[in-house]
Amino acid sequence: MNILCVIPARYSSTRLPGKPLALIAGKPMIERVYERALAAKRPTAVLVATDHELVYQAVRAFGGQAMMTSPGHATGTDRLAEVAEKYTNADIIINVQGDEPLIAPAVIDLLAGAFDHDPGLNMATLMTEMDKEEYNLPSVVKVVTSLDGYALYFSRSLIPYPRNSKLPGGPLPVYKHIGIYAYRRDFLLQYAAMAPTPLEATESLEQLRALEHGYKIKVLKTDFTSIGVDTPEDLEKVNEYFRRQNR
Repeated sequence: MNILCVIPARYSSTRLPGKPLALIAGKPMIERVYERALAAKRPTAVLVATDHELVYQAVRAFGGQAMMTSPGHATGTDRLAEVAEKYTNADIIINVQGDEPLIAPAVIDLLAGAFDHDPGLNMATLMTEMDKEEYNLPSVVKVVTSLDGYALYFSRSLIPYPRNSKLPGGPLPVYKHIGIYAYRRDFLLQYAAMAPTPLEATESLEQLRALEHGYKIKVLKTDFTSIGVDTPEDLEKVNEYFRRQNR
Protein backbone atom coordinates (compact mmCIF):
# COMPACT_ATOMS: atom_id res chain seq x y z
CA MET A 1 0.00 0.00 0.00
CA ASN A 2 1.05 3.54 -0.73
CA ILE A 3 0.74 5.36 2.60
CA LEU A 4 1.02 9.14 2.76
CA CYS A 5 1.52 10.79 6.14
CA VAL A 6 0.17 14.36 6.12
CA ILE A 7 0.83 16.96 8.83
CA PRO A 8 -1.69 19.84 8.59
CA ALA A 9 -0.04 23.00 9.94
CA ARG A 10 -2.24 26.07 10.22
CA TYR A 11 -0.24 29.17 11.11
CA SER A 12 -2.90 31.02 13.09
CA SER A 13 -3.65 29.95 16.66
CA THR A 14 -5.65 31.91 19.22
CA ARG A 15 -3.66 30.70 22.21
CA LEU A 16 -0.26 30.32 20.54
CA PRO A 17 0.19 32.53 17.44
CA GLY A 18 2.53 31.09 14.81
CA LYS A 19 2.38 27.74 16.58
CA PRO A 20 4.05 25.56 13.90
CA LEU A 21 7.17 27.74 14.13
CA ALA A 22 7.35 27.83 17.95
CA LEU A 23 10.81 26.67 18.97
CA ILE A 24 11.28 23.37 20.76
CA ALA A 25 14.87 22.81 21.83
CA GLY A 26 16.10 25.04 19.03
CA LYS A 27 13.93 23.62 16.21
CA PRO A 28 10.50 24.72 14.95
CA MET A 29 7.70 22.51 16.28
CA ILE A 30 6.75 21.47 12.75
CA GLU A 31 10.27 20.07 12.27
CA ARG A 32 9.98 18.05 15.49
CA VAL A 33 6.68 16.56 14.30
CA TYR A 34 8.12 15.87 10.85
CA GLU A 35 11.12 14.05 12.31
CA ARG A 36 8.83 11.77 14.34
CA ALA A 37 6.63 11.00 11.35
CA LEU A 38 9.67 10.34 9.16
CA ALA A 39 10.88 7.75 11.69
CA ALA A 40 7.74 5.63 11.15
CA LYS A 41 8.34 2.58 8.94
CA ARG A 42 5.07 2.29 7.04
CA PRO A 43 4.54 5.68 5.32
CA THR A 44 5.87 6.01 1.80
CA ALA A 45 6.16 9.78 2.21
CA VAL A 46 5.64 12.56 4.76
CA LEU A 47 4.17 15.92 3.74
CA VAL A 48 3.33 19.16 5.59
CA ALA A 49 0.12 20.83 4.38
CA THR A 50 0.11 24.48 5.39
CA ASP A 51 -1.73 27.72 4.70
CA HIS A 52 1.22 30.04 5.31
CA GLU A 53 4.36 30.83 3.33
CA LEU A 54 6.52 31.07 6.49
CA VAL A 55 5.67 27.49 7.46
CA TYR A 56 6.20 26.29 3.89
CA GLN A 57 9.64 27.92 3.76
CA ALA A 58 10.60 26.55 7.20
CA VAL A 59 9.78 23.00 6.09
CA ARG A 60 11.70 23.38 2.85
CA ALA A 61 14.65 24.81 4.79
CA PHE A 62 15.06 21.64 6.85
CA GLY A 63 14.66 19.44 3.77
CA GLY A 64 11.04 18.41 4.26
CA GLN A 65 8.22 18.12 1.72
CA ALA A 66 5.49 20.75 1.93
CA MET A 67 2.39 21.82 0.04
CA MET A 68 0.61 25.16 0.16
CA THR A 69 -3.12 24.75 0.76
CA SER A 70 -6.04 27.14 0.90
CA PRO A 71 -6.24 29.47 3.93
CA GLY A 72 -10.01 29.20 3.74
CA HIS A 73 -10.33 25.64 5.06
CA ALA A 74 -12.62 25.38 8.08
CA THR A 75 -11.06 22.16 9.37
CA GLY A 76 -7.91 20.07 9.18
CA THR A 77 -9.89 17.42 7.31
CA ASP A 78 -10.67 19.90 4.54
CA ARG A 79 -6.96 20.67 4.27
CA LEU A 80 -6.21 16.95 4.17
CA ALA A 81 -8.77 16.43 1.41
CA GLU A 82 -7.08 19.08 -0.73
CA VAL A 83 -3.88 17.05 -0.47
CA ALA A 84 -5.76 13.82 -1.24
CA GLU A 85 -7.16 15.33 -4.44
CA LYS A 86 -3.63 15.94 -5.69
CA TYR A 87 -2.02 12.69 -4.49
CA THR A 88 -4.11 10.30 -6.52
CA ASN A 89 -1.68 7.39 -6.03
CA ALA A 90 -2.10 7.33 -2.24
CA ASP A 91 -4.07 4.37 -0.85
CA ILE A 92 -4.04 5.40 2.81
CA ILE A 93 -3.63 8.90 4.23
CA ILE A 94 -2.59 9.30 7.87
CA ASN A 95 -3.27 12.63 9.53
CA VAL A 96 -0.69 13.51 12.20
CA GLN A 97 -1.50 16.73 14.03
CA GLY A 98 1.08 19.48 13.63
CA ASP A 99 1.06 20.20 17.37
CA GLU A 100 2.17 16.70 18.46
CA PRO A 101 5.97 16.99 18.65
CA LEU A 102 6.19 13.85 20.81
CA ILE A 103 4.14 11.58 18.54
CA ALA A 104 5.54 8.06 18.63
CA PRO A 105 6.46 6.65 15.19
CA ALA A 106 5.14 3.26 16.35
CA VAL A 107 1.56 4.54 16.63
CA ILE A 108 1.68 5.78 13.03
CA ASP A 109 2.68 2.26 11.99
CA LEU A 110 -0.02 0.79 14.25
CA LEU A 111 -2.70 2.78 12.44
CA ALA A 112 -1.33 1.86 9.03
CA GLY A 113 -1.44 -1.82 9.98
CA ALA A 114 -5.17 -1.66 10.70
CA PHE A 115 -5.82 -1.61 6.95
CA ASP A 116 -3.56 -4.53 6.03
CA HIS A 117 -6.17 -7.29 6.22
CA ASP A 118 -9.42 -5.32 6.31
CA PRO A 119 -10.40 -4.12 2.83
CA GLY A 120 -13.70 -2.77 4.18
CA LEU A 121 -12.08 -0.43 6.71
CA ASN A 122 -12.43 3.25 5.82
CA MET A 123 -11.20 5.11 8.89
CA ALA A 124 -9.21 4.39 12.05
CA THR A 125 -7.95 6.27 15.09
CA LEU A 126 -6.43 5.66 18.54
CA MET A 127 -7.33 5.71 22.21
CA THR A 128 -5.46 5.31 25.48
CA GLU A 129 -6.58 4.86 29.08
CA MET A 130 -7.20 8.19 30.76
CA ASP A 131 -5.92 9.53 34.08
CA LYS A 132 -8.69 10.39 36.56
CA GLU A 133 -7.44 13.99 36.71
CA GLU A 134 -8.60 14.38 33.09
CA TYR A 135 -12.11 12.95 33.49
CA ASN A 136 -13.89 16.29 33.74
CA LEU A 137 -11.75 18.32 31.33
CA PRO A 138 -13.75 19.26 28.21
CA SER A 139 -10.49 19.72 26.32
CA VAL A 140 -9.79 15.98 26.70
CA VAL A 141 -12.00 13.95 24.35
CA LYS A 142 -13.38 10.63 25.59
CA VAL A 143 -14.43 7.67 23.44
CA VAL A 144 -16.48 4.52 24.00
CA THR A 145 -16.33 1.55 21.64
CA SER A 146 -18.27 -1.55 20.70
CA LEU A 147 -17.08 -5.00 21.70
CA ASP A 148 -15.39 -5.36 18.32
CA GLY A 149 -13.47 -2.09 18.66
CA TYR A 150 -15.51 0.43 16.68
CA ALA A 151 -16.40 3.87 18.02
CA LEU A 152 -19.87 4.24 19.51
CA TYR A 153 -19.41 7.87 20.53
CA PHE A 154 -16.86 10.61 21.18
CA SER A 155 -17.56 13.28 23.78
CA ARG A 156 -16.06 16.09 25.80
CA SER A 157 -18.18 14.84 28.71
CA LEU A 158 -17.29 11.85 30.86
CA ILE A 159 -18.32 8.61 29.11
CA PRO A 160 -19.20 6.06 30.26
CA TYR A 161 -20.69 7.72 33.33
CA PRO A 162 -19.83 5.47 36.35
CA ARG A 163 -23.40 5.10 37.62
CA ASN A 164 -22.67 1.54 38.73
CA SER A 165 -19.25 1.35 40.41
CA LYS A 166 -19.77 -2.17 41.79
CA LEU A 167 -19.29 -4.10 38.58
CA PRO A 168 -17.36 -7.40 38.70
CA GLY A 169 -13.73 -6.41 38.26
CA GLY A 170 -14.40 -2.79 39.20
CA PRO A 171 -15.55 0.22 37.16
CA LEU A 172 -14.85 0.38 33.45
CA PRO A 173 -11.79 2.34 32.34
CA VAL A 174 -12.27 5.69 30.64
CA TYR A 175 -10.46 6.08 27.33
CA LYS A 176 -9.01 9.26 25.89
CA HIS A 177 -9.15 9.79 22.17
CA ILE A 178 -5.79 10.50 20.51
CA GLY A 179 -6.37 12.76 17.53
CA ILE A 180 -4.42 10.92 14.86
CA TYR A 181 -6.48 9.46 12.02
CA ALA A 182 -5.97 7.16 9.06
CA TYR A 183 -8.29 7.07 6.05
CA ARG A 184 -8.63 5.33 2.75
CA ARG A 185 -8.13 8.11 0.24
CA ASP A 186 -11.50 7.71 -1.48
CA PHE A 187 -13.34 7.75 1.85
CA LEU A 188 -11.46 10.86 3.00
CA LEU A 189 -12.68 12.77 -0.05
CA GLN A 190 -16.22 11.52 0.58
CA TYR A 191 -16.03 12.37 4.29
CA ALA A 192 -14.80 15.92 3.69
CA ALA A 193 -17.74 16.49 1.34
CA MET A 194 -20.36 15.33 3.88
CA ALA A 195 -22.66 17.93 5.39
CA PRO A 196 -21.82 18.92 8.98
CA THR A 197 -24.04 17.24 11.56
CA PRO A 198 -25.86 18.29 14.76
CA LEU A 199 -23.73 16.30 17.23
CA GLU A 200 -20.56 17.43 15.48
CA ALA A 201 -21.62 21.06 15.96
CA THR A 202 -22.75 20.53 19.55
CA GLU A 203 -19.56 18.85 20.76
CA SER A 204 -17.28 20.60 18.24
CA LEU A 205 -15.87 17.18 17.31
CA GLU A 206 -15.54 16.62 13.59
CA GLN A 207 -15.21 12.83 13.84
CA LEU A 208 -18.86 12.65 14.95
CA ARG A 209 -19.82 13.57 11.39
CA ALA A 210 -18.73 10.13 10.18
CA LEU A 211 -20.71 8.36 12.93
CA GLU A 212 -23.84 10.45 12.36
CA HIS A 213 -23.72 9.61 8.66
CA GLY A 214 -23.58 5.91 9.55
CA TYR A 215 -19.90 5.13 8.94
CA LYS A 216 -17.70 3.07 11.26
CA ILE A 217 -14.44 4.20 12.85
CA LYS A 218 -12.01 1.56 14.11
CA VAL A 219 -10.40 2.61 17.41
CA LEU A 220 -7.13 0.93 18.35
CA LYS A 221 -5.84 0.82 21.92
CA THR A 222 -2.34 2.05 22.69
CA ASP A 223 -0.28 2.88 25.76
CA PHE A 224 1.06 5.98 24.02
CA THR A 225 0.47 9.29 25.77
CA SER A 226 1.67 12.65 24.58
CA ILE A 227 1.72 16.37 25.24
CA GLY A 228 -0.17 18.25 22.56
CA VAL A 229 0.87 21.90 22.28
CA ASP A 230 -2.07 24.32 22.48
CA THR A 231 -0.79 26.93 24.93
CA PRO A 232 2.48 28.55 26.01
CA GLU A 233 2.33 26.32 29.10
CA ASP A 234 2.19 23.20 26.89
CA LEU A 235 5.14 24.52 24.90
CA GLU A 236 7.16 24.88 28.10
CA LYS A 237 6.28 21.32 29.15
CA VAL A 238 7.59 19.95 25.84
CA ASN A 239 10.74 22.05 26.05
CA GLU A 240 11.30 20.72 29.56
CA TYR A 241 10.92 17.18 28.20
CA PHE A 242 13.72 17.82 25.68
CA ARG A 243 15.89 19.45 28.33
CA ARG A 244 15.56 16.33 30.47
CA GLN A 245 16.37 14.13 27.47
CA ASN A 246 19.48 16.13 26.73
CA ARG A 247 20.63 15.89 30.35
